[in-house]
Amino acid sequence: MTKSYQSITKDISQYAGELQKAMPEGMKGFYAMSAAATKDGLIDKKTKEFIALSIGITQHCDGCIGFHIKTLIKLGATRDEIAEVLMMCVYMGGGPALMYAADALRAFDEFTQNN
Repeated sequence: MTKSYQSITKDISQYAGELQKAMPEGMKGFYAMSAAATKDGLIDKKTKEFIALSIGITQHCDGCIGFHIKTLIKLGATRDEIAEVLMMCVYMGGGPALMYAADALRAFDEFTQNN
């Protein structure tokens, strides 16, 4: 069965909203941490998103792959740049990382196919 990263991110966003209703202070803290960690600093946002994507791949997180690919597309990442980062993931994570790296490339293609 093929994964749909558009569906995965939509579903997670819906239930992240539900979690925000149930635990507003916790989610506020998470979003504040996210904003602080991802802002431009000594390392630019795009590089930070490549790092986040890499961690998502090696941790086998479909939602992380979807959300970070979407952000990387917005930041102007190319398919070739993503492929290069994916090979670093495979190098460091072996076969399991390869499975998720392939999915990350699928997510990039899925999110950019109508653009």
